[in-house]
Amino acid sequence: QVQVVESGGGLVQAGGSLRLSCAASGSIISIIYMAWFRQAPGKQRELVADLTSGGRTNYADSVKGRFTISRDNAKNTVYLQMNSLKPEDTADYYCYADSVVAGLSGTFQYWGQGTQVTVSS
Repeated sequence: QVQVVESGGGLVQAGGSLRLSCAASGSIISIIYMAWFRQAPGKQRELVADLTSGGRTNYADSVKGRFTISRDNAKNTVYLQMNSLKPEDTADYYCYADSVVAGLSGTFQYWGQGTQVTVSS
């Protein structure tokens, strides 16, 4: 079993910062890929940022220069530092992990339950 749990969401004023954390635990041998997605009310889920096991990062154009994704491999944890937040960043943020799991062949994809971020103007 693998669990993916996000934390760190909340309410912040425009221009403020938040740091989201996502911890993956369970029968994980290695995590190939981790990412943050978000979904605003009435909109489709979109990729915010991702990070490969080799350290390559990718960001949505809307967050470049403001958000930073990072990872602690020893803790199987990925972070999303969000600075200069805007009201349009308001959404539920979801963590995604693509992992190699003990006793199983191939890789498996897991989603967290989401954490809410609200940015007031």
